Amino acid sequence: LPLLSPARLDRARADGPAAKPEPTVLYLAYGSNLCYETFQDRRGVRPLAQVNVQVPELRLTFDLPGIPYTEPCFANTARRRADGGDNSDGGDDGGKEKEKEKGERRWTKGLVGVVYEVTSEDYAHIIATEGGGSAYHDVLVDCYPLEHGRDTVPRTHPDVPPFKAHTLFAPRQDPDDPSSGSGGRLSRPDPSYAQPSARYLKLITDGADECSLPAEYREYLGALRPYTITTQKQRLGAFIFLSLWGPFIALVFALQEAFKDSDGRSPDWLVQLSGAIFAAVWSSYDTFFHDVFGDGERTMDEHDQSDRDVCARRGPARRW
Repeated sequence: LPLLSPARLDRARADGPAAKPEPTVLYLAYGSNLCYETFQDRRGVRPLAQVNVQVPELRLTFDLPGIPYTEPCFANTARRRADGGDNSDGGDDGGKEKEKEKGERRWTKGLVGVVYEVTSEDYAHIIATEGGGSAYHDVLVDCYPLEHGRDTVPRTHPDVPPFKAHTLFAPRQDPDDPSSGSGGRLSRPDPSYAQPSARYLKLITDGADECSLPAEYREYLGALRPYTITTQKQRLGAFIFLSLWGPFIALVFALQEAFKDSDGRSPDWLVQLSGAIFAAVWSSYDTFFHDVFGDGERTMDEHDQSDRDVCARRGPARRW
């Protein structure tokens, strides 16, 4: 793809000249949409141009709940403090400890991704394929262009003016404050606990390679540990779980496609229905499947299995 034109960048800058409504949208991708297979092949989006960027105000997270045992979580972003630190989402300290235990390197230079220029129709399609607005919010963020093919990411703001781009952001809902999140957004007790599947991580790392993101950031992505099933009980649990909930999840996706509006968004009743179904999905996991079949969010080692056996003897632990 060609690089985003300087004229289009200028029009997207906060201090740029006032302009008529643009026929195209600048969309920041950071998860599986980095990958050609997902973004262009499967979803049929045809970007017009692209540019690699750094977004210091955000950081990459994997705190959007998916489906236990199969796709435990999906990529999301979280706000960072003005001093470059991370805003706590109620589980950040636990996340640091888990990264230390697993030997994972912590990334401290903000979000790195790709801004695509897409048509308004394609952007509506992107929103529709990302849940129809049931989990993600459409927000504008400051993006700093990165030189194509560079190896490192600046620790401070790059010495170039930022421009505005749209991205999909799912703020974590505070259980004690129902107004803090959208109706369809689920939050796990520890947002840093779950690991993405190997399939999902590969889409992100493949996309980072295809887009020639900085080698330093690709090395970080490549070191992330995927969720892996390690016991026969988990395999059995995964089969039963997907057999039970798969038809309901497929129904949600079909309804989202059928009832999306011109902007790709689902009606309020469908957002609520989707939220209720996924709440039931995770409630069944927390109250039954986890204790019977094992962890469906994070890879279990021998120590984890021993701890689970002790907990099982003491009684069920509710984790929702």
